[in-house]
Amino acid sequence: MDLKKPNSIVISGTGSYVPEKSLTNDDLAKFLDTSDEWIFERSGIRRRHIAADGEATSDMALEASKKALERAGIGASDVDLVVVTTVNPDMMFPSTACLLQAKLGIRNNIPCFDLSAACSGFVYGVEVATRMMQSGLYKNALVVSSEKMSSIVDWEDRSTCVLFGDGAGAVVLSASDEADTGIIGTVLGADGSDTAMLRMPAGGSLMPTSAETVAKKLHFVQMDGREVFKHAVKIMQEKALEVLDHCGVSADKVSLLIPHQANTRIIHSVAKRLNIPSEKVYVNIENYANTSSASIPIALDEAARAGKIKKGDYVLFVAFGAGLTWGATLVKF
Repeated sequence: MDLKKPNSIVISGTGSYVPEKSLTNDDLAKFLDTSDEWIFERSGIRRRHIAADGEATSDMALEASKKALERAGIGASDVDLVVVTTVNPDMMFPSTACLLQAKLGIRNNIPCFDLSAACSGFVYGVEVATRMMQSGLYKNALVVSSEKMSSIVDWEDRSTCVLFGDGAGAVVLSASDEADTGIIGTVLGADGSDTAMLRMPAGGSLMPTSAETVAKKLHFVQMDGREVFKHAVKIMQEKALEVLDHCGVSADKVSLLIPHQANTRIIHSVAKRLNIPSEKVYVNIENYANTSSASIPIALDEAARAGKIKKGDYVLFVAFGAGLTWGATLVKF
């Protein structure tokens, strides 16, 4: 087979979707011992979007995908590869990517699969799709991060439920003949030695669903917030610098930093350590809370549609999540 390998892989389209329902901090204070001031001071969050009854991860992925495809100027029939990143799929199997494929009406002879790397999922997904596309086998890939976090948080636990929201973000990656553009470089990593720091214990083969696991609330997010904060600041800074060094680009050349939206204090600490001024850091956690792997593509889509990204700009993604996982990607638009 004579394959024409592309000179680069570019982000040709972005899209995002959040559910209509908005749950403010004041709304939460009606049934939790909390307040808008307490939540905002510690996280930077004012509200989050919550999926409607019956609205699944694949439904949100579908809406974000439609917008990304439209912005890329291609149809669903032009997609050669579908990667969905999520920690709350519609079901254990089949994959949410296959469910999305059916909803989009995409042809049935392309690879579709899910990828689980928690909040780092989007960066992982872009890297995996990019490497597959560099083979020359795929011209357009749809990478979608969709998360229904409201389905796995304990709404009686104020230490976790106030932090998360639902939503989806998508990008179309396209093969390009243009050199020195698109996905310039990525660094990924993981450390599985301390999984208890951030996890959902039950529902898998280790602890299958039972009356006991439900009664003990083991199907909800468990998090040691203090430890996660400490690790996130250190690792996100290190990996951002590592990918910049790998690509031969200095931090002052970065036009926009789009970090995982977990906590404003984490975001500002990372930016400060990178010497990137606040006007070059995209922050939207106030309106969406932590949407796990969807946070970076939602922010990217917002920034792109607001005209904050122009041709030739270097945009830096950096994320940290359960696993522990992490990743950073430098893109030249």
